[in-house]
Amino acid sequence: MARIFVFTELSGSELSPVSQEVLTKARQLGDVEAVILDPQAAGATAAAGQFGAQTVYIGADKAYREFVAQPAAAALADLVEQHHPDLILFGATYDARDICARASAKLGLTVVANATDVEAQGGGFAAASSIFGGTQNVLTELSGPSPCVLMRPKSVTAEPASGGPPKVVEVALPESAPRGARRLDSVVAPASGPTLEEARVVVSGGRGLQDPANFELLEKLAALLHGAVGASRAVVDAGWVPYARQVGQTGKTVKPDLYLACGISGAMQHTVGMKGAKHIVAINRDRDAPIFKICDLGVVGDALKVLPALIAELESRGVSG
Repeated sequence: MARIFVFTELSGSELSPVSQEVLTKARQLGDVEAVILDPQAAGATAAAGQFGAQTVYIGADKAYREFVAQPAAAALADLVEQHHPDLILFGATYDARDICARASAKLGLTVVANATDVEAQGGGFAAASSIFGGTQNVLTELSGPSPCVLMRPKSVTAEPASGGPPKVVEVALPESAPRGARRLDSVVAPASGPTLEEARVVVSGGRGLQDPANFELLEKLAALLHGAVGASRAVVDAGWVPYARQVGQTGKTVKPDLYLACGISGAMQHTVGMKGAKHIVAINRDRDAPIFKICDLGVVGDALKVLPALIAELESRGVSG
């Protein structure tokens, strides 16, 4: 069996959702060995085992959170040199991108970023990804020792395994590990509802809303539906809403039960980030808008007229946030 390393990240003291997804994919490809470099690593070993890790390498040095990327990259590179895994998988997060870049550069490893899938092929592996704004899908054969793949969040559905507790191996921070950029503070943006990535309902807006103030309609509707608010790249680039709300090729990938696209034309750059939703509802004045080609229900109309009517109807039925 192939030996698969998974760089596993924590959200607080829990396995991050994307790490659960990547562990799920890894166990389809071979024997899974998780690498957790975090002061709270010891508390996450059982969870890593639940998602398929047979071995968990843990490093609990405070430097992994105190300094940016360099200590973790050095420790990961040492582990790769010692164990020579056949493949290394990462979730495509900000930290993992930085750590993967540094470790792979040090060791001269192949890297494929923003992958949507990985499959066994001819005794090795190949990574699937979208290019040219999501208009084409390609399969890249991975060459060389211990190739690295950064997997796009929501590309895989996380599913626990049925295995027992993993073997736990403690690893020391290399004495030579560089310690450059230091984290001085971490700020978590306050949230009144589910995160965009985890919400079962996502209400997104585009340029058809005409003014950033009209995103208040989306906020109200999302609150009624216990959902989250997303946005197209156009309105993010215009400064209407923060980048954290962008859905699409260069934003976040979401797979909610319901995706409501309001005033969004449906360019490929956007749809690649939400086409996995179970149900898609679109509101747009242009009956020829591309979004109508992929939606389950389309409303040809002005979102600024449809949304208030929809909110009033939900409230009349006793729906409340």
